[in-house]
Amino acid sequence: MQDLKVALIQTNQFWENKEANFDHLEKVHFSKIKPSECDLILLPEMFNTSFSMNVEALYENMSGQSINWLKKWAAKLDCQIGASLIIKDGNNFYNRFVIVSKNGFEAFYDKRHLFRMANENEFFTAGNKPVIYQLKGWKIMLQICYDLRFPVFSRNKTINCDKSYDLLVYLANWPEKRANIWSVLLQARAIENQAYCIGINRVGIDGKHITYSGDSAIIDPWGITEFLATKNVELVKILTLSESKLTDIEKQFPAYRDAD
Repeated sequence: MQDLKVALIQTNQFWENKEANFDHLEKVHFSKIKPSECDLILLPEMFNTSFSMNVEALYENMSGQSINWLKKWAAKLDCQIGASLIIKDGNNFYNRFVIVSKNGFEAFYDKRHLFRMANENEFFTAGNKPVIYQLKGWKIMLQICYDLRFPVFSRNKTINCDKSYDLLVYLANWPEKRANIWSVLLQARAIENQAYCIGINRVGIDGKHITYSGDSAIIDPWGITEFLATKNVELVKILTLSESKLTDIEKQFPAYRDAD
């Protein structure tokens, strides 16, 4: 395992307008990242449309326009990119978290917990399994927004005295009026799982007049906030996740070995 360089992009989104979102990310955010400067770029939930239930008009398949755009930029920046979008697979629509590299797909995860207060459960099919993928020796668990409220599904299981993952990632469109819950739960997930926890959220106002303040964050395995994004500000932040922090907590306070 090596240290992992992650770029958080806290951005505004344009309602149901893929081209505008592509253009904005390219000019405002990707232009600030040099090739090979980071290992993984993370974008907020439904990066290309905002959190819309207009699935019939906005869906793509796994070789669609948005996936090809992500592949192009993964190649240009020589890194992997994580983002969620509306995918139709068979007869079902999924809010799918994809990890894309210049070589294609590295992993994908379908959102398990669908946000019924926005009727997401009426338009999408829930995923049925957790997904952990590896990058530079790091085991990374993929999660989306509302999943944050359900700790059992994301529990870091102990297998042969080893944790099942090192990093937990949430891509979100999490409204400002529940920002305190977002921050508290991100910290809780890091502490209880003794893993890094990253939350990537958007800013701005969506097509339903819902306001988002961002509050993107990186929490270390001890529960200490290493980075908290300025509210209501678009930004790119590249941080290095330390392999030594994981080994330190495993040696000094291996509570995970007593997990249920």
